[in-house]
Amino acid sequence: MSLRERLEAAASGYAAPNETPEEAALSARGYQATKGRIHQALLARLDLEAMDSLSPERLRDELRQMVERLLVEENLVLNSNERRNLVRDIQYEMLGYGPLEPLLADPTVSDILVNTYKQVYVERRGKLEITDVTFVDDDHLMKIIDKIVSRIGRRVDESSPMVDARLPDGSRVNAIIPPLAVDGPILSIRRFSATPLQIGDLINFKSISDPMAQFLGALAEAKINILISGGTGSGKTTLLNILSSYVPARERVVTIEDAAELQLQQPHVVRLETRPANVEGRGEVTQRALVRNALRMRPDRIILGETRGPEALDMLQAMNTGHEGSMTTIHANTPRDALARLESMIAMAGVDLPPRAARSQVASAIGVIVQANRLTDGTRKITSIQEVTGMEGDTLTMQEIFSFKQTSVAPDGGVQGYFVASGIRPRFWDRLLTHGVTVNESIFVPQRVPV
Repeated sequence: MSLRERLEAAASGYAAPNETPEEAALSARGYQATKGRIHQALLARLDLEAMDSLSPERLRDELRQMVERLLVEENLVLNSNERRNLVRDIQYEMLGYGPLEPLLADPTVSDILVNTYKQVYVERRGKLEITDVTFVDDDHLMKIIDKIVSRIGRRVDESSPMVDARLPDGSRVNAIIPPLAVDGPILSIRRFSATPLQIGDLINFKSISDPMAQFLGALAEAKINILISGGTGSGKTTLLNILSSYVPARERVVTIEDAAELQLQQPHVVRLETRPANVEGRGEVTQRALVRNALRMRPDRIILGETRGPEALDMLQAMNTGHEGSMTTIHANTPRDALARLESMIAMAGVDLPPRAARSQVASAIGVIVQANRLTDGTRKITSIQEVTGMEGDTLTMQEIFSFKQTSVAPDGGVQGYFVASGIRPRFWDRLLTHGVTVNESIFVPQRVPV
């Protein structure tokens, strides 16, 4: 979207109540009307072609100066704080995402949940809280949604009322509008840190113990296939991003996602993203098609953002045919549930594969399942690390290497417990050694690490 289109779209998001300037200065609706008048006056004066070449900082400064001149010309009686807020809000509308800008700039906000134009919630430190942020009306909110999705070539309208998108910083965006959303447009933004988290951050947050962190890093270096399991908001993608940082820089990595959000730091990374069907129902590119294409791109490892359908079979086959060290995530509440879901997804691939053969594929492909959970106090923890050991008869077998045991709940609601090793040394220990990965065997001693 060009600068002209962005500025004009932002200007069309205002309501204009029938109030005198004096009455307008005393009401919230009047504030929106004043902002709208200034905005429209700006559009009439701006040389958009010339401003399109300015840097964001210079453009922001030019807009500030012009808004202040217009306020003087209109002779509006505003104190310095009101004047500053008006300038800031117009900059947000014209150059950013309107009322969402302060929330997007707040590093403590991990989720932004817009429930129609009247109500906006955020998540901070694992807890939901309502904000005083609102939009003018549904049209205003729709303008912001359209600005977000159009920047990556997607659209949302009555014929396509659901969309997944992303912000420039990688934050995940979902929007759903009427007629599917009964009360009005709904927008959800899953934030990602500008600076990707490291394994040390998880230790400091008490999401994982130091022995568990050493073990997971060794798994990634030794090219053990890893499946990260967990519920919504449990930190699966964050953990996947952290584990991928252990991939050696000499390896070629191909990532496949619905909306690109992984932040890999290696120099040799190829990022692929699915594409939804167009209005005629054509042009869709699925994760399964991208996994198949990735196999022709000479990857050392494939990282699949989330396994949720028939691409599971192709991913397992890739893990079994020379792409060791590949990783993916899956929605499941326990490691055993994760294996059951994988079997179901294999059946969705349309291949007449007997159940025993499907389980055999899983057993030979998946080396370790890492279970991430979001606990009742909002904290996220790695609650189990289990090795897939093979099959006994028709049953997949696993053994737990590390776990988190909850003991109680503190008076303030915080979960109390400890991380502990099971005392079992994994069967792939020799593989770690052959890959030159050294891990002190003492990490498997069942010592409690309290939280």
